[in-house]
Amino acid sequence: MRFDFNTYDFADAAVDAAAIAVVDAQGATTWGELKAATEAWEQAARQAGATAGVPLAISGHKETAFLVAILGCLRLGAPFVPVDVINPPDRIARIGELVRAGLRYDAQARTFQPGCAAPAPLAEAGLAYIMFTSGSTGDPKGVQIGRESVTLFAGWIRDCLGLGPAPAFMDQMLFSFDFSLFNWVGALALGGTCVLCPREIIAERDAFLRYLADSRVSVWASTPSFVRQQLFNPEFDHAHLPDLRVFVFGAESLTPSLTDALWQRFPHVRIINSYGPTEATCSTTWVEIDSNLRAAAPNPFPIGRAKPYADVFIENGEINIAGDHVMRGYLNRPDLNASRMFVRNGKRGYRSGDLGEIDAQGLVTFRGRVDDQIKLHGYRIELAEIDAAIATLPGARAGAAVALRRPDGAIVRLIGFVEPAVAGPDGLQPLPPELHDWKSALGRRLPPYMIPSELLACHRFPTTSTDKADRKQLQRLYLDARLSKKPEP
Repeated sequence: MRFDFNTYDFADAAVDAAAIAVVDAQGATTWGELKAATEAWEQAARQAGATAGVPLAISGHKETAFLVAILGCLRLGAPFVPVDVINPPDRIARIGELVRAGLRYDAQARTFQPGCAAPAPLAEAGLAYIMFTSGSTGDPKGVQIGRESVTLFAGWIRDCLGLGPAPAFMDQMLFSFDFSLFNWVGALALGGTCVLCPREIIAERDAFLRYLADSRVSVWASTPSFVRQQLFNPEFDHAHLPDLRVFVFGAESLTPSLTDALWQRFPHVRIINSYGPTEATCSTTWVEIDSNLRAAAPNPFPIGRAKPYADVFIENGEINIAGDHVMRGYLNRPDLNASRMFVRNGKRGYRSGDLGEIDAQGLVTFRGRVDDQIKLHGYRIELAEIDAAIATLPGARAGAAVALRRPDGAIVRLIGFVEPAVAGPDGLQPLPPELHDWKSALGRRLPPYMIPSELLACHRFPTTSTDKADRKQLQRLYLDARLSKKPEP
């Protein structure tokens, strides 16, 4: 059995209904059980008031019930809006308001909750989902992805990657993170198994490895950072994961040092590198790291060639993407749509904000960002959203966030700066007493991965020529202060 992303329904229902379709911390679900659960969920959603075209928010973590709700929405024609419970309740509620969701399904309690006060169909018809990324206005911004885009994505996994019959995909990424799409779409389109990995299992190193081995995981898709964490475990190797045969990377740069480490642990594994923003349905380019590419030893590796249905080109140093897999636009953001989207040869286009180069063989190499958007541990973060959250702290006039990087460009952590409303001396200063609980205050507005590791007070932020907070100057102040500190006796 499998899920057909052309018809958005289960197919080959009489074949292998007893095979495992989904695994989570509570156990395994067969294909027959998944189909029955999805049909039951759809019926319950209709009774709760769900209708085609009206968004339905889904909250939870890595439960089979979350995936059942996604499939139910796809069958029903209601765009799903995934939100992980790592987000604070206020942010989850705000996302429901922005999409005017009719309902929110709590996948952990398995109950339907009322949505916003005035639910309404979207202006864009035929959407599969709306995924929210960090937004520069202080609000997250919704990326609208059409059903046709997901159909193309599933076809690419099926026709181009050669993952074999019924593969088992390791899925540790949040459903609200677009890279997760690769795992559950790939597993279900190929009639395989989606192995959901919640935080609690991942946190127990040995238990996580046993969980993957017992589930016979064969495809591992994640950020490079997540794999680097696993390499600290000496048992992360072929002997303990004998079924693992493919690594697929995205969301961060892939280096030769990491691929070499993996080939030492998994000598015969395939390694695929990919690239694509949320606005282009998870990925747009891909390349398999073969012996020739490894011998060339570029650092980082190229992010690949364009997929068959994608048009990728460089304009003024920026990676541009066109094709039917490109989003239908940001939700209720005509300003962003006007500046970031275009039409090329009759296809939707998107200016990625990523810098890149294309060589004579069509291989694209990522060269950084043109704005203040960053990726930390695979998460896309707009620094301006953190700025806005810091500015709401007690006694704050303004906020700014800075990403500290290693010499190789990798982001280490976030540092926050607050400009107090009360005047004070120049330079970095201790926080005023009213900000003693600043992490908890930010935690009510931001998910944990967006909260800075430090917060410092700075009266009169240095500014750029366009009167914006000068992040480079703030970083210099921070580093100078740290370097000038005398060592502890």
